[in-house]
Amino acid sequence: MGFFSKLFSKENKESLDQGLQKSKESFFGKITKAIAGKSTVDAEVLDNLEEILISGDVGVNTTIKIIKRIEERVARDKYVGASELNAILKDEVAALLKENSNDKNVVGFAEPLPASPYVIMVVGVNGVGKTTTIGKLAHQYKQAGKQVILGAADTFRAAAVDQLTIWSERVGVPIVSQGMGADPASVAFDTLSSAKAKNADVVIIDTAGRLHNKVNLMNELTKIKNVMKKIVPDAPHEVLLVLDGSTGQNAVEQCRQFTAATDVSALAVTKLDGTAKGGVVIGISDEFKIPVKYIGVGEKMTDLQVFNAPEFVDSLFATVS
Repeated sequence: MGFFSKLFSKENKESLDQGLQKSKESFFGKITKAIAGKSTVDAEVLDNLEEILISGDVGVNTTIKIIKRIEERVARDKYVGASELNAILKDEVAALLKENSNDKNVVGFAEPLPASPYVIMVVGVNGVGKTTTIGKLAHQYKQAGKQVILGAADTFRAAAVDQLTIWSERVGVPIVSQGMGADPASVAFDTLSSAKAKNADVVIIDTAGRLHNKVNLMNELTKIKNVMKKIVPDAPHEVLLVLDGSTGQNAVEQCRQFTAATDVSALAVTKLDGTAKGGVVIGISDEFKIPVKYIGVGEKMTDLQVFNAPEFVDSLFATVS
């Protein structure tokens, strides 16, 4: 955890603990009931645990993997007390997330960026917290000393441009916009042109969140990418999909739809503080093998955190006091 310790402060950990409180209480409370009156981890306990994980939106396939790991551990260790189940579950989930992680892609806000300008194209359906996530990303990068510029390429919905403009003013970073109905690729082109002229470090491009016609979405995102490459040949450096963690399996389905429409390279899972569905992060990470790069655990600007898998598991499965 040496690398992550540089990215994770005491304040981050406290915020994460608080943000995952509902999920933690849900998991721990159900596990306590599952082992009531049991001295060992038997078939009934494992069946109950399977139900708990699935109901916690971990996902069926990922749950089966976790249960199999616990079964193997019980068989290997011969005697495992039921009271140890939470600790064992924590260990196995941490191991699974480590296998699915791509730590080399996790770059803290203050760390040197792999390209300049570093271009992030943000995708996701309306209502998942996409605009808020962009605003918080801009704030975090600016606080870390980076020059940030926003591009309002979600021109399908008038409110999207207005909301992003409000965030740009709130954070104090410039924005390029052409208003509702403008060509999104044209906005992206102008944004990158401005970024090059101003020597910006980070460019964050908002895009329309439509899924009703996947072909149109795919064509639009492809066009935006192609136009950006005329200014920055290797752009975008990151395609960030924003998902609302509170929607559970609906977030999984959105991930499936967007990964089919474009090459998603990183995920941001938002609104984890208002739900008991924190387990969805585990399932999404395992099913799609796309790095969960950010998680949203509160309303504050700093509550959009770089995802730290060990600390996330520690908070999710910590003993409820």
